Order: sequence, then structure tokens, then C-alpha cells
Amino acid sequence: MEGNSRKYIITGGPGSGKSTLVEGLEKSGYSCSAEISRQMIIAEVAKGSDCLPWLDILCFSEKVMRRMVEAWEMKQEELTFFDRGIPDVIAYLNIDHIPVRPSFLTALELHPYQKQVFILPPWEEIYVNDSERWQSFAEASLIYEAIKSTYTAFGFELIEVPRVSTAERIAFILNIAK
Repeated sequence: MEGNSRKYIITGGPGSGKSTLVEGLEKSGYSCSAEISRQMIIAEVAKGSDCLPWLDILCFSEKVMRRMVEAWEMKQEELTFFDRGIPDVIAYLNIDHIPVRPSFLTALELHPYQKQVFILPPWEEIYVNDSERWQSFAEASLIYEAIKSTYTAFGFELIEVPRVSTAERIAFILNIAK
């Protein structure tokens, strides 16, 4: 870990409240990195690109990976929360049975996160589709399982964040991360 910088990942399947939680942490004054995949989908759709997860997952994953590395390198504060991390990109490739490029594994090795990862379980009551989240709740639940398996395979300790209000989720995370 570079310096004393602690970099925590907040992950989970689509629509589990990650972005709302990270936005809440940021509003509370903590250094945060928004979900890069979501930003990338918006940008690629706007320019009419085929580099989208449902059209060309490898192209999309490579772009997201580069941006995740940049975000990791930019965030040198004492404590930072990331909406997804490098292992998420690998999990999505695993879902589609696409071989993970050695460069992705090297990126993870060179850009370490805290071993404790906060994972948000599927939560049907808050799940909604939008232009960047096209999966059904059942698909989102399968993605959650793949993410969970990938993080476990890389030796991360998964800490399940309870299905409670955003304020309670923030308190839960800060109680562990501080």
C-alpha cells in the first residue's frame, strides 16, 4: 500500500446501493471514487461506440481497467472508498468466460486495496433498471455471486454490508474502516 493510504472497495451486484452509499460517504467528507463502469457506459453510448459491455466486453473491460488504475493512482488520501475495484472487471470477464489478460492481474498486483472489502448483497426492494443497468434482478444476483467468488479467489475478506438505510450503512463501514 502506497504510504499510509487505505483504499477500500465497496462492491456488489448491480442495483444494490453501492453508488448511493459511496455518494453518502463523499458527502460526509471522505475521499471517494465513483463507479467507472457506469461513467464509461454513458460516455461510450453518447459517442455511438460498440465498446460496451453487452457488445464488446473485452474492449470495455480494457478501458475500465485503465481508468481504475488512474483512479487508484490519483487517490492518495489517508482513506478512500472505491465504487468497485479491479477485481470487479475480472469478475465480469469470468461471467462471460473470457480469459483474463495477464495485464489485468498485474494491474491488481501493482495497485493493492485493503484486504477487507465491503460487499452489498442483492436487495430487490431497491433494485431498479435504468439506461446503464439493463440486467434483471435475477441476473444482478448471479453477478453478485460471481463478484463474491472472484474476490474470495484473490484472498479478500468480504464484509457483507447489511440491508439498512444509507446512513446506517455508512456508520457500519466507518466503524470498520476508521
